[in-house]
Amino acid sequence: MTVTITAFERSPDRGNGLARDMRVRWALEEAGQLYDVRLLSFQAMKEPAHLALHPFGQIPTYEEEGGPALFESGAIVLHIAERHAGLLPGEAKARARAIMWMFAALNTVEPPVFERALARILERDEPWYEQRLRVLEDTIRKRLAGLSRHLGDAEWLDGGFSAGDLLMVTVLRRLQGSELLAAYPEIAAYIARGEARPAYRRAFAAQRAVFTAASAG
Repeated sequence: MTVTITAFERSPDRGNGLARDMRVRWALEEAGQLYDVRLLSFQAMKEPAHLALHPFGQIPTYEEEGGPALFESGAIVLHIAERHAGLLPGEAKARARAIMWMFAALNTVEPPVFERALARILERDEPWYEQRLRVLEDTIRKRLAGLSRHLGDAEWLDGGFSAGDLLMVTVLRRLQGSELLAAYPEIAAYIARGEARPAYRRAFAAQRAVFTAASAG
């Protein structure tokens, strides 16, 4: 089976593992699956060939020989997790909870975290910036407080490492270095455990190599 994913030719995250193809790379590495990467310029992402795969002109996409062509990083990670061992528990109730945490990462935690990152880049000069940032950061604190209560002293969200942890760690990494995360050392330690996994390190190195090569060119 040949798997091909798409990624930025020149990622705006400067090789820091924040672009969403990182999630898919990490899932494939955890599953022990080889994959190819098709790098796209911002112009190529808006052209018909890519829009046929991703109607919104974004990355990542996922194609496999004889299988579906997918977009949306969460859907792709779920597809990989359902087809390969290591990312979802075998027991039905635990499996359902792991999928629940995948949705929680993307639907509950990520929106204010991502909006905060965008606002800090794009809206600093706007008259509403300080108020908007305050609202977003208050929401993030509530999310982190709830996550901290649930996590406690546990290593992962629900028993062993799962795709729920994979997605949650990639979402939370956008807060690294912030005062928001500094208030929750147990969550910082949780992120560090995710980053220490060999599969994460391989995926990060692969994404960083793209930025390094683009910068050298």
